[in-house]
Amino acid sequence: MTRATGIGSWPGTDLREALRVVRDLLAGEGIPYLPEAPARGPGADLIGRSAGLLVDLHVDLQPSGWRFVDRPGRDAERASSFWRQDLDDLAEVFDGYQGELKLAVAGPWTLASGIHLHRGERVLADEGATRDLVESLAEGIRRHLADVQRLVPGASLVLQVDEPSLPAVLAGRLPTSSGYGHLRPVDPQVATTGLQQVLAAAGESDTVVHCCDPAIPLPLLRATGAGAIALDTTDLGPARWESLAATVEAGTNVYAGCLPTDGSGSTASAWRQVAQAWQRTGLPLSGLGDIVVSPACGLAGLTPSGATSVQRMAVEVAKELSERAES
Repeated sequence: MTRATGIGSWPGTDLREALRVVRDLLAGEGIPYLPEAPARGPGADLIGRSAGLLVDLHVDLQPSGWRFVDRPGRDAERASSFWRQDLDDLAEVFDGYQGELKLAVAGPWTLASGIHLHRGERVLADEGATRDLVESLAEGIRRHLADVQRLVPGASLVLQVDEPSLPAVLAGRLPTSSGYGHLRPVDPQVATTGLQQVLAAAGESDTVVHCCDPAIPLPLLRATGAGAIALDTTDLGPARWESLAATVEAGTNVYAGCLPTDGSGSTASAWRQVAQAWQRTGLPLSGLGDIVVSPACGLAGLTPSGATSVQRMAVEVAKELSERAES
């Protein structure tokens, strides 16, 4: 059966209400998830929120962005406070829940791109600091999953690793702190190994790597051993669909982000786009029953009612694709 889910970010500051919407729409026939509410401010954003999971590495917020510091301060405490509140709300709204539950964190390469060292350069510029970050993030994820499992014991956890910066990391497109040059590209094998280390922290839980950049490196992500790859399918050309077909044939599942995040999509156009492209690549229609339907990326740019509408459309698209998979 084709299922639906969301990617992560949600508009507004009321996370408890967002959790209720997600559970009402997705419990039973989809994959509910813990939304992010970046409108709450620093520490609720992708980088600050995920940095709050790091073990023995501390950050604070500077005008240039998040930076490593020797000891936790006000900004780190704010991120920790958001996590405590979010997990309390999750435990209340999902009390008694049994089924899949997806949690999202920034991946190692996006974190290493978004956090700076004391001297101002990105962590990515220092191989030793990057290795420390990967190890710290993996341990933080292990602890985070254990906390959520304790709070929602009936949940089968799914770890989503968000890597929006990965294509820029691989292509050497990230500027240095001076702005006059670019950081060296990261070797694809090094990038693969870092992701594998973080994904291994999920243990027996299912994993998915999400990247909505058009240059998503599908062969590299397949090599990480992730259970699924989540991507924006709203504007994929024939060559990218062929690569996606190779991903499916290699045994990696697909989260098809077929609904635009500006709310302009429709159920009919979304399911037709996916089904037609699926057939053009020669994949059997029955395989549509294995994919997961989602918005192309997060929904923080919409109103709460607009985000609810897009999430509801994802459920409807999943139902349409299920019917075609069974026909």
